[in-house]
Amino acid sequence: MASYSIDDAIRELAPALSKAPARAVSGEWTSTTMQAGHSSSTGGYRDAAGKTVSDDSRDLLRDIGDVVEKLDAAATERFNQVVVRWKKPALPFMRAQVTIETSFDQAIVPRGPDDAIYERAASARRAFWQSRGTVRGGFAAERATTNVYAQTKWFGPHRRILVIDAPGRMFLATDGLSTPWAGISDPENGVECELFMGFGAATLDATTIADWGNLLINLGDLVADGYRVARDVEKHGAILFCRLTADYLPLTRIVLGLDPGRIDGMPFGSVPLIRATAIAETEIEGGDLDEDWGASAARQALAKRGIAL
Repeated sequence: MASYSIDDAIRELAPALSKAPARAVSGEWTSTTMQAGHSSSTGGYRDAAGKTVSDDSRDLLRDIGDVVEKLDAAATERFNQVVVRWKKPALPFMRAQVTIETSFDQAIVPRGPDDAIYERAASARRAFWQSRGTVRGGFAAERATTNVYAQTKWFGPHRRILVIDAPGRMFLATDGLSTPWAGISDPENGVECELFMGFGAATLDATTIADWGNLLINLGDLVADGYRVARDVEKHGAILFCRLTADYLPLTRIVLGLDPGRIDGMPFGSVPLIRATAIAETEIEGGDLDEDWGASAARQALAKRGIAL
């Protein structure tokens, strides 16, 4: 791109910034450059008391974003953050003061596709399950297709199901919901949970393991796409999460219940373990299904099965 300097950016933005609301005396906006397909702009005007002054008349954030894009395209030194400041002139005939500062903040650099943090998370999960049984090699199900940022539908590179053999029991567990998301910098363990299902060891053959594994991946998709499902499970203890297709009759619903166990050693703190249980409609008869998440009915169904929360 042709040369485009901070002075050019100030000249372009100054007229728009100076169309400020009457009560505004200053303004500050912070914008990030495009990183892993995402950029952001926040900020606004303030009055003499330092309170926010609303400005709904135009899209100033878009104007700032356009200027940041031009600065980024013409940059000779790396930066990923821009701060724009505006100050109302003391007298009507004077010019407003506008400054633009660029900086590089390592803390907001998105995780790349090969970041070592992903395998740290996977190792912590495997160590947890090794303490409960024997983790088989390979996966009951895996959908590993990612975009250029290493994101699956679970927003990190892992979207798979572990098989764990324990005395008299077998567990299938999601392996990836708690992997820190690729392409962002937020210090979070993905959607902050993992799901599992428990079975009698003699009840599953290779075909049924694959079938339940695929169901568990689909449940993981719903959890990843939902809004803080783990928080709601922790709040209620158990919830009626979704319905099953006719293929699973007489089982009709999935209950998500909070397990006492937590997975330690994760990059950003421990994460809760959530048990997914398939139940029949008869197990929640008489329950209040209109309650938030059908929580009481869900807890009662698990209690009847002797599953502690």
